[in-house]
Amino acid sequence: MNVSFLQELMNSVAEQGRALLPRALFGSDDEQSIEVLSRALMSGRGEASGVAIARQLLVRLKKATSEERFQFYRFLADEMQPDALAVAEAAHGYLDDPSAASLAALQKASYSPRLEFFRRLNLAPGATADIVALRADLMRHIKSDEALAAVNRDLERLLTSWFNRGFLVLRRIDWQTPAAILEKIIAYEAVHEIRGWDDLRRRLDPRDRRCFAFFHPALVDEPLIFVEVALMRDIPDAISTVLDGRRDDDGAAPATAVFYSISNCQEGLKGISFGNFLLKQVAEDLVRDTPSLKTFVTLSPAPSFARWLDRALATEGDGLVSAEQREVLARLRDPRWVEVAAKDGHGAEGLKSTLLSLAAHYFLVAKSADDRPVDPVARFHLGNGARLERLNWLGDTSERGLREGHGLMVNYCYDLGEIERNHEAYAQDGTVAASRAVRALLKSQPKPKGLSSVPDLLALPGVSKTKKARRPAPE
Repeated sequence: MNVSFLQELMNSVAEQGRALLPRALFGSDDEQSIEVLSRALMSGRGEASGVAIARQLLVRLKKATSEERFQFYRFLADEMQPDALAVAEAAHGYLDDPSAASLAALQKASYSPRLEFFRRLNLAPGATADIVALRADLMRHIKSDEALAAVNRDLERLLTSWFNRGFLVLRRIDWQTPAAILEKIIAYEAVHEIRGWDDLRRRLDPRDRRCFAFFHPALVDEPLIFVEVALMRDIPDAISTVLDGRRDDDGAAPATAVFYSISNCQEGLKGISFGNFLLKQVAEDLVRDTPSLKTFVTLSPAPSFARWLDRALATEGDGLVSAEQREVLARLRDPRWVEVAAKDGHGAEGLKSTLLSLAAHYFLVAKSADDRPVDPVARFHLGNGARLERLNWLGDTSERGLREGHGLMVNYCYDLGEIERNHEAYAQDGTVAASRAVRALLKSQPKPKGLSSVPDLLALPGVSKTKKARRPAPE
């Protein structure tokens, strides 16, 4: 049964259900009250009428002003909450008698009505995409009203179950893919801008490029996340070697698959995990297509490194950045520091070693409030079972690359024989799998106060001491 047939069927159900409802619910769009429609949706009507109300409510929300939608979110936050007295009573009942029955009563009392509301709203044809868009709009309002965070938590919980990894479908994107999807690939590219159709054609060249996207059955033509891959001989250390369009034309089969751009497409699914091992599935598909591939790596940005370094420089007395390093790093204030470094080899080496040693601390030692690496890209790849393989000096000299990461780029290695082990170690205790080359960069880093030696720094929890960087082989 195809999706278009199901949509037509649901539209038919909605039209039939509309005939069963009071005319007051279906005046002109401008007269309809979002709150009235919301209450009607929760009134316990039958399935057919529920579909009709859900569709009408979504139509009204699409036409609502920003202020009207904000008031709708406040309505959800203020009025669609569990009954506090009922929850307290059920909680006392469970404490007095911790039986399965009292636990079920507590769960029922504490269940958020908002979850049921969005479940019913999702009855309307095409509602899943509208609800995802609604969450994107909701998140823009949270900064001005923290009460909306509760609504967001409920939506995130619901979307996490709807977009479970088991529902996702991996599809290869090529020049034969429908134009509507290709246009979205251009628009959603978040790492390295696609400059028009010619640039896209190059990135889809079947000779040495691949592109894969994950889709959900409820969003047929909307990619959720996509990855661009370059098939090369060696591991690249600069993005220019990937994006300049040149090919290895010596006839040798490619040995390295480089994941050089990974873009999340739906703002409304921010924070929703699509599960781990997404890139492992891509790698396994690549091996079936190109058996010569032995190494699977990324060429990734470090989007928070410059901001973290600024904070470290602003903090005096913690011993993380020495006076000598501060003097060297002062060169970064010159807008032309990359050009200057290219002319001054000795000065460039000093700046390079300083930045790389601090970057090693950033990736291996610095932690966020949840005791995970502060870098968001690192968290994604380490959570997917990758190993921190190499830090690349001036890997990205674009304006954005210099502004966000002082030109730093990172290779994360996906060793198909170690992915599960790395993932479990990271998930259980935050262990960062890292190559010897990356760990060695900490040797040039001054010991922060409270640490007696560099070996102590390497022994901190969360740093995996990989003895050597092995070349991964397909399973």
